[in-house]
Amino acid sequence: MDVANRSAVQEFILLGFRVEQQKRLLLVTFFSILYILTLVENITIITLVRLDIYLGKLPMYILLGNFSWLEICYVTTTVPRMLLDLVSPPGVISFHACFFQFYIFFSLGTTEFFFLSAMALDRYLAICHPLHYPQVMSPNSCYALVAACWVFGFLGYIVPTILISKLSYCGSNVIDHFVCDPGPILSLACPPLGNVPYGSQILINTLFLANVIFVVMSYGIVIITLMRTSNRGSRRKGFSTISIHLAVVTLFYGSVGGMYLIPGGESQPEITKAVTLFYSAVTPFLNPMIYCLRNDQVKEALGRLLKRKDCWLRRKVVM
Repeated sequence: MDVANRSAVQEFILLGFRVEQQKRLLLVTFFSILYILTLVENITIITLVRLDIYLGKLPMYILLGNFSWLEICYVTTTVPRMLLDLVSPPGVISFHACFFQFYIFFSLGTTEFFFLSAMALDRYLAICHPLHYPQVMSPNSCYALVAACWVFGFLGYIVPTILISKLSYCGSNVIDHFVCDPGPILSLACPPLGNVPYGSQILINTLFLANVIFVVMSYGIVIITLMRTSNRGSRRKGFSTISIHLAVVTLFYGSVGGMYLIPGGESQPEITKAVTLFYSAVTPFLNPMIYCLRNDQVKEALGRLLKRKDCWLRRKVVM
């Protein structure tokens, strides 16, 4: 990428949050604690899925373990950089580093779209086709589905990232955001922009709406199936499970949809920053709590892991 021949801008300045020093310290403290707790929660889920002999064989938890790894990557893409810029403004970032962050951040977000669809597919097959579920969602099939989510998630933003990076940036280099977001970046590009903004928006809308439609249809069929079942215990258990999934879907899709699909969703910088911060930092913290607080299987697996650790420590003391 020959920046010198194409653009006068060698680096960008991430403006971040325009708050006074005292509030900066509060934000740094709060989001540092939130980041650490997010890592602990998601690492705990990954550890349980990897070490527990029961959870590690169940498709839903194979998906959940990979989803937790995705959340760790997602929050790490933005929060450490944001904290650094809060501690030592201004947030100078090189041209290449900005577009690298842009690509990784939105690729991980797209991967999350596909993971939420994969989880919806898993619940649809488990509840609507229980007899065929063990064969269709075998561990090998589940790992293939996980791989597909990662591959398609990272393929989607290659072309938009290249096209936006090849535009000319000959004026201001100040991005009114804490992350390299395509909206603020495109506002700095010199005309003519051609069809790049429209093509990028069409891609975002297509990926988003395709996954939303799939998730809504899957859970819609699941709800209808549960309403028709005569077994109250199965119905209660099924609704309990999908309510957890729907809470996660609503948090993520609701915030992302409000940002990128609603007209004018990116027009107010402070609101844009707050919403981006919510789905990039807060939801990765909330998702493990939502999945695990009401999940008896996860609680039992955690109990087994702690019991094994306690036995191991006792043996070490005896030795």
